[in-house]
Amino acid sequence: MRFFADYDRSAAVLYAHQWAYGRNPAFYDYENLGGDCTNFASQCVFAGSGVMNFTPDFGWYYIDANQKSPSWTGVPYFWNFMTRGTPSVGPVAQPCALEDLRPGDLVQLSFNGQEFQHTPVVVRVTAPITLETVLIAAHSYDADNRPLATYTFQDIRFLHVLGTIRP
Repeated sequence: MRFFADYDRSAAVLYAHQWAYGRNPAFYDYENLGGDCTNFASQCVFAGSGVMNFTPDFGWYYIDANQKSPSWTGVPYFWNFMTRGTPSVGPVAQPCALEDLRPGDLVQLSFNGQEFQHTPVVVRVTAPITLETVLIAAHSYDADNRPLATYTFQDIRFLHVLGTIRP
């Protein structure tokens, strides 16, 4: 395996803008099965990385509606895959501060303060970096260019994508 810092942030953001208010027919819409936000975030990250990890149970992949990893659609599983400590194929991210966000990075929100339930994608960051100047795209609560400050949440965490590990 080789690590390349070649995550294409522009491709991830372009994909987010293209599909923020629609659904790519190549992917199932999980809106009525708990939400589509992390599925959409995974699609955006895939657009920027071009690599999936087909490891059963602990990978990050989508084949069809019934053949996908928990990390493709599940908020906590997505976080765990992206921040994994053991090198494996696929995109890699690390927790970061609000000030470290760049377009193509990710945010996770907890509405109840107990678990994280929403994964928007950062599409624009303007200085000074605040919740008002970080704009996101998302599914479930479909949005594009929405300021983070417009959400009501109990907790928030940020993921900065470092790059992609290739086979």
